[in-house]
Amino acid sequence: MATAPTRKTSQRNAIIDALRGLAIVLVVLHHTGLRFPLKQTVLADWLPTRLLNSLIYNGYEAVFVFFVISGFLITSISLDRWGSLNRINIKSFYGRRIARIVPCLLLLVITLSVLHLLNLKYYAIAREGQSLGGAIFSALGMHLNWYEGRTGYLPGGWDILWSLSIEETFYLALPIFCLFIRSRWLFISLLLLLALSLPLTHAAPEGDEIWQEKAYLPGMAAIATGVLTALIAQSASAHSAKRFKHHGKLLLIGSLGLLAVFCFEDILWKFLRDSTLLVLTIATACLLLGAHCRYLYQPDLQPIPGTRWLCIMGRQSYEIYLTHMFVVFGIVSTAAMIGTTKTIGFIWYLPAVALSWLLGATVEKWYSRPCDEYLRGQLVDSQSSMLPHTSITESDVK
Repeated sequence: MATAPTRKTSQRNAIIDALRGLAIVLVVLHHTGLRFPLKQTVLADWLPTRLLNSLIYNGYEAVFVFFVISGFLITSISLDRWGSLNRINIKSFYGRRIARIVPCLLLLVITLSVLHLLNLKYYAIAREGQSLGGAIFSALGMHLNWYEGRTGYLPGGWDILWSLSIEETFYLALPIFCLFIRSRWLFISLLLLLALSLPLTHAAPEGDEIWQEKAYLPGMAAIATGVLTALIAQSASAHSAKRFKHHGKLLLIGSLGLLAVFCFEDILWKFLRDSTLLVLTIATACLLLGAHCRYLYQPDLQPIPGTRWLCIMGRQSYEIYLTHMFVVFGIVSTAAMIGTTKTIGFIWYLPAVALSWLLGATVEKWYSRPCDEYLRGQLVDSQSSMLPHTSITESDVK
C-alpha cells in the first residue's frame, strides 16, 4: 500500500501560517477599530456596513481561531516527538513551554509596570479593586481572565493576556492528564465532550459580560478541538496518499465556515446563539486538517501568490499579539495630537498593521528567538529536541 509522502523539516505549512496571519491581522484591526470605527468614516458612504464591521469586529473570534491552531500545533509536535501523548516527557514539555512563553511575557509585564508607575495615559491601572500587584500576579499566575472577571477590564496592554491565561492553564494540565488517562478512547471521548461543550460553557455566566467572554472552559473547548484535529491528522497520515486528494473539500468547508462567522455572525447568532462559536472552531479544524492533508499529498506546495506577507505575520503572531497595543495607543495619541477627524480615521488602519508587524518582528528576531534558543538549551535535553517527521518547529507554537 502506498504511503503518504513525509515533509522535510525545513518546510512549513503555508496554509496554517496564513491562517494565523489572518487571525493576528483581525486582532490588530479590531483594537484599532474600537478607537476609529469604520462606520463613522467616509468609507461608510461607499462600502457596505457589513463589510466594514467584518474587518474590525472579529478580534474575539480570531482569538478562538488561535486557540484551535495552538491545540493542533502543540499536539502535532508532541505526537511527532514522543509517538503518543501518554509518553510525553513532562520536563521537556514544560521546558519548551517556558522557553517560548516566559521571556516575552516577562518583558511585557515589566514594560507595562514601568508605564503604570509613570502614570501614563492608557497604561495606568486606576479601576477600583485593581492594583499593579494584582495585575502582575494574575498575569504571571495564569488567571488574568478571572481577575478581570472579578474586578473589571484592565488597560488594553494587560487585557490581551486573558487568552494566554486560558491557553497556558490548559497546557499545564495536558501532560499530567495524558499520563493518567491511559485509554486512548477515553481520552478522545473526554476531549470531544469538552470541545462540544463550547455553546453551553460560553452561555453559562449570563449577565457577566467579561467572564462570559473570558472564562476558562470556552477557550479550553476550542483548544481541545485543535488537539482532536491533530489526533485525526495523525491517523490520516498513516493512510494512502491517494486519499488526500479530497483535502480541497475540507479547505472549502473550513473557508466557508469562517466566512460565515466573520461576515454573517449576527444572522447566525439569531438561530444558533452560542453555537456560532462551535461553527467557528469546527471550521478552523477543517482548515487545519485540510492543510495537513494537502501538504502530505503535495509537500512542495508554495504559499498562494500575494499571501507570503500573511504567512510571515503568522509565524510572528505571538510577538505581534503581545506588543500590538503599544502601536494602537501610539496611533491614538498621534491622531489626537494632530486632530484627526473621525471621518478619515480609516487612514490609521494600514499603519497600525504595518507597525504592529514591525514591532513584533523586531521583538521576535532580537529578543524572543534568542531567549527561546538559550532557554531550551538549558531546560531541555538536546537529544529530545529533534522533530523527525514534521515541518512544525518549536517557534510555530505560542
